[in-house]
Amino acid sequence: MTSGKVIISCAITGAIHTPSMSPFLPVTAEEIADSALRAAEAGAAIVHLHARNPEDGRPDQSPEAFEPILRRIKQESDVVINLTTGGSPYMTMEARVKPAAIFKPEIASLNMGSMNLGLFRMLKRHTEFKYDWEPAMLEGSHDLVFRNSYKDIRYALDTLNETGTRYEFECYDTAHLHNLNYFFQEGLVTAPLFIQTCFGLLGGIGVHPEEVQHMRRTADRLFGDAYHWSVLGAGRSQMAIAAQSAALGGHIRVGLEDNLWAGKGRLAESNASQVRQAVQVIHGLGREVATPDEARAILALKGSAKVNF
Repeated sequence: MTSGKVIISCAITGAIHTPSMSPFLPVTAEEIADSALRAAEAGAAIVHLHARNPEDGRPDQSPEAFEPILRRIKQESDVVINLTTGGSPYMTMEARVKPAAIFKPEIASLNMGSMNLGLFRMLKRHTEFKYDWEPAMLEGSHDLVFRNSYKDIRYALDTLNETGTRYEFECYDTAHLHNLNYFFQEGLVTAPLFIQTCFGLLGGIGVHPEEVQHMRRTADRLFGDAYHWSVLGAGRSQMAIAAQSAALGGHIRVGLEDNLWAGKGRLAESNASQVRQAVQVIHGLGREVATPDEARAILALKGSAKVNF
């Protein structure tokens, strides 16, 4: 039933883009939930969630910030909810994992290695900010290492494995695939693995089609038929990389977390608009879009009845 189906994940708001960059970036719990529901209606099988402080848009990884978002989405949709454990690179792993530990989602993101994370290039495009924390956060990334040590990853796995939550393994370079293989060989993660290869962030692998192919070939060599491949492209490469994945039999992630733009000089007005673009790409390649329940079957998720929200 699920053969050939493409899972669209939509990352609703993230922690990298700031409110001053786009009036369409969801910030409040109501805005984030609304945007997630519209993305699901447009064809997203999975919504990937961060939370923000409603007063200034700062990333907020407190369970209290997530609770109204989760409750509303579950009440109004059967979409799969993916909770971040990435949070913000300025947070501890304990803080990042806490919402998923409490709410026990069907799936949670998990970064598979440390990396330099250079966000400062956005200061060339965006020069006016509503809040002091925005330029300070971007400028501070000149000296930012996004820590995801083996100890950190093991902590997340030990905390979440007992909840039945599965993972979106976020891999920003080939080393992260090898890190994942270590945990796979140790039996700490199990097939089917859902591997999100991430392209275009400064500090990670680039966006050239050969780099996308290299990540795919490396994953194939390490994991064979034990994984499902998905991609996200940061910024203007989002749809080109999505199309490459869909053409090669993979899955795709879109959303305002990864890309604020709908074209040169034109801001995307919603997450749903990016999902609709992705649906067009998938249909144009002769493939079909997976429903939430089909995504659950493909990824062997526990089902929405077994979450804690």
